[in-house]
Amino acid sequence: MLINLVPDFLAVLEADDRVSAYLAYFERHKALLTAYWENYVLEPSGPHFDEVVRATVEASRDDLRTLLARTDVMALARQAEEKVRVLLDVDVSYDIVIMVGVGAANAGELVVNGRGVAFVCLEHFTGVANPETQGLGLDPELIPLWLAHEITHVVRYTSPSSRSDMRGFVEDAGGYYSYWETGRQASLRELLVNEGLAVHVSRAVSPGHAVWEYFGFARKQYARIREIEPVLARAADADGDRSALGLRLRYLSGGMSDEARTIERTVLPERAGYFLGARLVEAAIAARGYGWAVRASVHELASVNDTFVERPRLTIVS
Repeated sequence: MLINLVPDFLAVLEADDRVSAYLAYFERHKALLTAYWENYVLEPSGPHFDEVVRATVEASRDDLRTLLARTDVMALARQAEEKVRVLLDVDVSYDIVIMVGVGAANAGELVVNGRGVAFVCLEHFTGVANPETQGLGLDPELIPLWLAHEITHVVRYTSPSSRSDMRGFVEDAGGYYSYWETGRQASLRELLVNEGLAVHVSRAVSPGHAVWEYFGFARKQYARIREIEPVLARAADADGDRSALGLRLRYLSGGMSDEARTIERTVLPERAGYFLGARLVEAAIAARGYGWAVRASVHELASVNDTFVERPRLTIVS
């Protein structure tokens, strides 16, 4: 189901008491927004929550209104969803949510009460960086790319035919996905291939963008990761069977210190694991197709790839 929360958010901005209106909006969509805040922002209670809400409702939104006037965001979402549905032979129901967030992730995945959710936050896709909203200024044409990425995660986590560890963790949590708990439970291999699969699906669904955009990198960051790829691959091979939240943050997150990302006296660029994950699953996609690979276990993927650190064959070019 395609859900548009943007009109509800715009109504908040028209209220006399915007903070109270946002809190009422939060209550109307509590299950979804609680999961969003807990996974991508912070615990939705207390003084820090109040501070973020106040900054969110007081920020300038001219860029958002311009985006909505010029771009049929819902059409972009529908087109992306249709392409993913065919590419992955989707066999599970899920929701796509178009919303305005609070400056955290530009897009993400959730599972709430057993139902997957892929969302995009439009403050990041206005084409103009906005320090008041922490908007990244991404081109709205990237919305299908990121929706495809997040829907891939949703299918891997919730499809009845998925053999991934992530599906098991979500089921064990009562049908709830937690970035933090799965980060503690899943092996680094599982986390890497999880992102790599989503990168490949996004390339297939939304071709034609600069190669680094599929990873969420800047051009220089992408070049640096290619330069240090042997170091990255060795480090991930050594850590591959380990499970620790710190590994997820080191290889797949932003915001970590240089010290926390230093391996062999080399500072890994933020989220470098997205690149390596894409390397690791290319052979499986080529041999068995997108639908099979997205649902495959780490061991099934490895059986196609032969070895975790073999010389990659990914057709990624500058």
